[in-house]
Amino acid sequence: MRVTYIGHATLLVEVGGQKILTDPNFEPALGRFLARVSKPGIELDALPKIDAILLSHAHADHLSFKALDALRGVPVVSPPVVAKWLHKLGYPDAVPLAPGEQLQFGELEVHASEATHRGNRYGVDRWRSAANMYLLDTNVFSCFFAGDTALTPETPALVERHVRGRGRQLDLALLPIGHAPAWKPGFRKGHLTSADALALFEQLDARYFIPYHWGTFNHVTSTAFDAITRLRSQVDTHVRKTDVKILEPGMSYEVESAAGSRAL
Repeated sequence: MRVTYIGHATLLVEVGGQKILTDPNFEPALGRFLARVSKPGIELDALPKIDAILLSHAHADHLSFKALDALRGVPVVSPPVVAKWLHKLGYPDAVPLAPGEQLQFGELEVHASEATHRGNRYGVDRWRSAANMYLLDTNVFSCFFAGDTALTPETPALVERHVRGRGRQLDLALLPIGHAPAWKPGFRKGHLTSADALALFEQLDARYFIPYHWGTFNHVTSTAFDAITRLRSQVDTHVRKTDVKILEPGMSYEVESAAGSRAL
């Protein structure tokens, strides 16, 4: 299994003979004011043939219509209300996947669970606020992609049910990290801080943790690098610091077996 960090929440996961793209965003900016500060690790027109897109929710930083336009014909696995909306917008390849359901792509199973995150695109469309987390599993390799979520007692349940409950260990946790200013206490109601992500990594008992949601766009409350700076300082004293793999855009990490992995 090989994972490449493209930027923000966009990762390329190659597992079970499938190439899976998460939350595609290759935009030069978010809106008018939040410019992209690093180039995509792989440009949109340089992507390999993608077998499926996993869309966690409809926020602009996780869903770029330009990316969907460039990847027409590729299934876009989405929360059902988001898939219905995409159909209306002219994207017939959107595939609904509700929490508790699964899809098969070759030997790869994709399971969905509900994220704790208000994922509506605009302020007036709360009916479209559903957000998913996904588990990719070939019964040899397993990978958890959290999209955007808060840390709750239910967050690890998908992995507990389908991986740990069957006597296996999760291979890879792909988790977002965010910078939560002290004056913004509501941030953690729908997001993971770097400390929360480390705690979830421990709860999932994953072999490796790759952080995302950093180094791509500045935010109105933080820079693109605040969260990763904080995570680096926390990892320095963490008992499993060698299992936290921080990838710059364009870098890949390959999990070969329980015996070894390597950065590429």
